[in-house]
Amino acid sequence: MNAEPQTADQPIQSDQTGPHTDLARTVLRHDAHPWLKPVPSHTRHAADQAVAWLDSLGRPPLILDSFCGTGMSTALIAQHNPGCVVIGVDKSADRLSRHVQASTTQYRLFRAECEPFWRCLVDACVTLRAHTLLYPNPWPKARHLKRRIHGHPGFPLLKALGGDVEVRTNWSIYVQEFALAWEVLGGTGAVDSFVPSAPVTLFERKYHQRGQALWRFVGNIAASSEPNTVLP
Repeated sequence: MNAEPQTADQPIQSDQTGPHTDLARTVLRHDAHPWLKPVPSHTRHAADQAVAWLDSLGRPPLILDSFCGTGMSTALIAQHNPGCVVIGVDKSADRLSRHVQASTTQYRLFRAECEPFWRCLVDACVTLRAHTLLYPNPWPKARHLKRRIHGHPGFPLLKALGGDVEVRTNWSIYVQEFALAWEVLGGTGAVDSFVPSAPVTLFERKYHQRGQALWRFVGNIAASSEPNTVLP
């Protein structure tokens, strides 16, 4: 699911004109039947290292930056949230190898599959202050719903991790679907278009420079609290 998105040169092309008709049914099925696929060994190792790091710090407030790519967003989030630690996760060793370390030491990057990494955190009783999911692969064909974050069997793990959630994309249907799926899980939030004051990922920079509309969903699983963005 966290492969490279489509190129930034073209807007998303899809055979969908609105949210997928099977979305709610898919989310309910995944919520009722926990995802039990074995965790890859490299992801288990990365998660063990991440939890050990958190434990060594006394488990401070944690922001998770899933599908972090080069880690540009992870470093910016850390700089913008000095009271938290930040973990960036991506499956690509090549993307992570391009990271330029920021001066702050309050973040770490890990090479892992995001969905099973989430499960490892849940199993370790880790909860989040916030979770960012920036420009995931849209998988725009309708038959690929289950490859999107909200159609994946691991999606309900986001509810267990808790915290504020922010998703950014250049495809409005993606965040519309995410908002609907989040509501199915009992969460609240809102979708809007936005213009970044300073791009937080390389893809956001490219999309913005090419004049593409950018969209985000900001929400929370706890209906009693007001969701906030942790991004600069």
